[in-house]
Amino acid sequence: MKKRAVSVMLTAAMVSAMLAGCGSKNAETQSAADTTAESAVSGDETSADTQTADAETTDASKTDGTFTVGFDQDFPPMGFVGDDGEFTGFDLEMAAEVAKRLNLTIAYQPIAWDAKDMELDAGTIDCIWNGFTMNGREDDYEWSKPYMKNNQVFVVRGDSDINSEADLAGKNVEVQTDSSAEAALNDNSELTSTFGSLTPVADYNTAFMDLESGAVDAIAMDDVVASYQITSRKADFKVLDDVIAAEEYGIGFKKGNTGLRDKVQATLEEMAADGTAAKISEKWFGKDITTIQ
Repeated sequence: MKKRAVSVMLTAAMVSAMLAGCGSKNAETQSAADTTAESAVSGDETSADTQTADAETTDASKTDGTFTVGFDQDFPPMGFVGDDGEFTGFDLEMAAEVAKRLNLTIAYQPIAWDAKDMELDAGTIDCIWNGFTMNGREDDYEWSKPYMKNNQVFVVRGDSDINSEADLAGKNVEVQTDSSAEAALNDNSELTSTFGSLTPVADYNTAFMDLESGAVDAIAMDDVVASYQITSRKADFKVLDDVIAAEEYGIGFKKGNTGLRDKVQATLEEMAADGTAAKISEKWFGKDITTIQ
């Protein structure tokens, strides 16, 4: 009887423990569910707060004290490495003046031109400012107002028998990868189909060396840059009268970053009004070719 009584008591104890365990598990499950629900609500709120904060950070004034400009370091006279090894150029000098007036420290960030969107999206640069063509990209960025007009043209050697687009039939032409000139030519298959070849290159320094050596017959590029290159190199090159495409330069900011865009635009207009923009343009081009209003 004692054994039976003990057995009954043990059984009863085990049942109680199991019930208690089940109750505990149910409570834990409910608690976990509640916690999950609370976390989900909290997470939603946090996510919303984060998104709002991100939007505010993107759309507001710079808070880290720097103004980081993305540019192609092989694109004189807009942005390049000077003889002293320092970054220089028309666009970079304009950007430095803007940063100064906004009480920000200028930071020049050279980038691969075909990686410019990735750099902007990653936040490693605040804008793309480097003879950046607006045409055809109107919806891709938050743009400043255009500050300069430009044409896409062909450059050939001075002793070349190429005097017009028609003379490029069967000739080898180079163009910078992901440039406006490349985009314009890609849209003109009637013309490019007459070329012997159309070859993209990383930068225009390479293209000019190829042109000088006779490795290619022509370069398709920005007129503003071509004129500067011809003058600075003292090279016997000529620009064809044919215009591949007419365009305007602007400063490209990440979509949504209207706050910084507007501050930069307002500062550019101040620089135009007080003559600073004209002075910088005259330094680099011999005259004021800016269109800032």
